[in-house]
Amino acid sequence: MNDEPLPAAGHAEVDVVAATPEVARRVAEVLRRCFDSSEQRSYPAGHEGGTRLHLTIDTTTAAGPAQSWLATSESGFENHTHADEV
Repeated sequence: MNDEPLPAAGHAEVDVVAATPEVARRVAEVLRRCFDSSEQRSYPAGHEGGTRLHLTIDTTTAAGPAQSWLATSESGFENHTHADEV
């Protein structure tokens, strides 16, 4: 298990992994249009020039589409995992 501390209530830590820095920045920009967020930090990802971009999202100050989406989906994700998740 990962011993990394959990983010504060109402916040989420987000990692975007993409083949190029531009793609990672585009995804981060979409997230920032919907939520307040920290300054992004980027790191190399993999051996083929990929980028890992990390930011902290504040879901308590959601805006626009994210606000209405969060209101309607609050209970829908507890039991859903991807195949590679534990």
